[in-house]
Amino acid sequence: MGQLDFDAPSAGQALRTKPALVGYSQHEGAESAHWGDSKLEIVEGTHPVVHPALGSHANYYTSALHLGRSAAQGVGCDDTSGPSTELRPKVELVPTAKTAYLRAYPWLGFDGHWGEEHEGFYNGPTGPNTKPQWTKPITWADEEWRDKSYTVPAGTALGGTATGFFCGAMAAGSGVLTSLVGDPSPVYIAFAVLLVLVLWLTSRTTWQPSAPLRLERRRAWGAIVNSGRRMYVGHLRLFLGVGLVFFPLGALITAAQYLLFEVSGLSGLVDSAGTTNAFVDFLAISLGIDFTIFGLAIVQAATAVAMVEIDAGREVTALGAYRKILPRLGALLGAVLVAAIIIGILGLSTIGALLAIWLFVRWALIAQPVVLEDASAFRALKRSAQLVRGQWWRTASLMLFVTVIALLLGPLCGTLLLFVTHASFDFINLVSSIVYAVVLPYVAIVSTYLYFDVRVAKQAEESEAGDVLPVEAIARPT
Repeated sequence: MGQLDFDAPSAGQALRTKPALVGYSQHEGAESAHWGDSKLEIVEGTHPVVHPALGSHANYYTSALHLGRSAAQGVGCDDTSGPSTELRPKVELVPTAKTAYLRAYPWLGFDGHWGEEHEGFYNGPTGPNTKPQWTKPITWADEEWRDKSYTVPAGTALGGTATGFFCGAMAAGSGVLTSLVGDPSPVYIAFAVLLVLVLWLTSRTTWQPSAPLRLERRRAWGAIVNSGRRMYVGHLRLFLGVGLVFFPLGALITAAQYLLFEVSGLSGLVDSAGTTNAFVDFLAISLGIDFTIFGLAIVQAATAVAMVEIDAGREVTALGAYRKILPRLGALLGAVLVAAIIIGILGLSTIGALLAIWLFVRWALIAQPVVLEDASAFRALKRSAQLVRGQWWRTASLMLFVTVIALLLGPLCGTLLLFVTHASFDFINLVSSIVYAVVLPYVAIVSTYLYFDVRVAKQAEESEAGDVLPVEAIARPT
């Protein structure tokens, strides 16, 4: 619904002046704009432009991704970004007298629900003639209209923005709820399978001993997770310092996106194709993911060096750890670049995506061979594949477990702030990135413990020494 309010004593005089106020309906509320406001686009001096959200009945003044945190705003995200099709609806005058408008438009006499009949909020809505927007439009405008809506900030934050996570989570939750109402059996089965899988995984491992030192030893899946926790907490200041590298990296991502989509020749593509264009979307996502992967590799390398120094009883700082990996930075980034290109190309097809996942796990331990074994870029890829061979499922489950937790903590904290505070979206996304940077070194710690674990296993295989239990293998020079 769009409503124009005129500051005039009669309809005749209103037709000889411009509207004073415009209102666009949005879920249970509406957003207003004064005639002449910068956000209100007017064509030919007479036609206000309305941007309806994709798959929604909410209407907006601008082309963007809008976020709502209440019933009036709509809980979730409304997408009005282009490309769009211009439509000019035909205007019809509806008589004011009930008998007259029922004669011209009989459907306005229907007092029931429009659409399918369901229980609760899935029931069809009632028609406009039952709403205060129809019966008392000026009162509705005075009491319900607000002067702004909330736009999700553009750009990619490390680990995903809280606002982006919120949009995806609300969409996924809506899909699950719809499935649950339609046929709850598959949803219940899926949750039951997930619960059984989690219980089975936790029962297949042991969580002790959780000794954080003597890196080069075999550890159970749960013991790696627990040892990582103790190592992180025991050297909190050090690993927080290691994680700080992600703050300048986040600024670099934002700057690169701005230059690519606003300053370069691609800005015209964004304007004509829209930010939801597949190519534009692919570029934006790829840029954010690539920078994040590079950053994670650097953090993994610095963390591995720091853990070796701690294990040897030597003092180490975050800056000192980064200085030690500086000579190996070229090889590290080269290995990550090769892996990212190959996995990215394979991920463009359905069959290739399966191979990409397989390779992603095989190359999960690139950083440690580069800085601890002085491996070249291609040697690091080969070495990681060698270490993971025979340990693919163990590596995949462990890295998935800790990485998913790390990736979700930031957006989850940000999403909570969306509901309990009125802070700006940029601030909330900043908090989300801070949380992400804080927990990311823990992922690097776990991957380093895994690296030493599988390295000991390979040494045992090569020496035909049989199973290596808590006994430490002979450490190779690092």
